[in-house]
Amino acid sequence: MASKLIAPSILAADFANLQRDIEMINNSDADWFHIDIMDGVFVPNISFGMPVLRDIAKHATKTIDVHLMIIDPDRYIKTFADLGSNILTVHYEACTHLHRTLQAIKDEGMKAGVAINPHTSVNALEDIIHDIDLVCVMSVNPGFGGQSFIENTYKKVERLKEIITLNNANTLIEIDGGVTSKNAEKLVEAGADVLVAGSFVFKSDNPVNTISKLKEIVNT
Repeated sequence: MASKLIAPSILAADFANLQRDIEMINNSDADWFHIDIMDGVFVPNISFGMPVLRDIAKHATKTIDVHLMIIDPDRYIKTFADLGSNILTVHYEACTHLHRTLQAIKDEGMKAGVAINPHTSVNALEDIIHDIDLVCVMSVNPGFGGQSFIENTYKKVERLKEIITLNNANTLIEIDGGVTSKNAEKLVEAGADVLVAGSFVFKSDNPVNTISKLKEIVNT
């Protein structure tokens, strides 16, 4: 069985000490950098844009997993590839022609992800599951860090795992929002492959230890 992955969310980092936090992730047991790009339109918050991502990519030594919470993401696919994104995730709710968007992401040499909001059914992805490298299941309402985990997520993950297995797809399941050491094991049991952890990591006394403990929980 493939190792389960931990992806600390840069949204929760200390922006006055961003390079320090990037180096911390580089030197930890974390697998990916999870980077949320928000436009203030699709979600009620603005995070950071291209220059910050470019600087993160300059220092990061691990997979860069970019989550676009923006309207009309097609405009920027090539830009995000050029900035060093390895995985580019777009929201199901923001794409009129999702299949075409996924192909455009892959044409730029990136893995293609689809994020779904808490109200969106995973069944909506069944017809294109083979074209999706990663499904990011939002376990909080997107826009702000530090929110409470939505309990219905476990059922969604189990159903999504069923769809992936029935279709012999290789899609990874990523959970984003409210992930802690308390729910990590249950999420992996439900079928999760990648856990995004923001506040839980960066607000802890020892982020490196916290990442190691999470990694241990999900891989025992």
